[in-house]
Amino acid sequence: MTERLLKKAEVEQITSLSGTEIVRREKAGTFPKRVPISAKRVVWVASEIEAWIQAKIKTARSSI
Repeated sequence: MTERLLKKAEVEQITSLSGTEIVRREKAGTFPKRVPISAKRVVWVASEIEAWIQAKIKTARSSI
């Protein structure tokens, strides 16, 4: 099965994070890393973004 790839704008919309915050979290190792697909284009793997979201939800629910 082919993975769905997300553009930066899609990742920003799905996560509600700004581009700057995504970069900060990537550098900190707390957000999925981008995948370069050409000299001027990067994408994120949709399943990795979804797993990150689910982990955030699980953490939030377990701390209540």
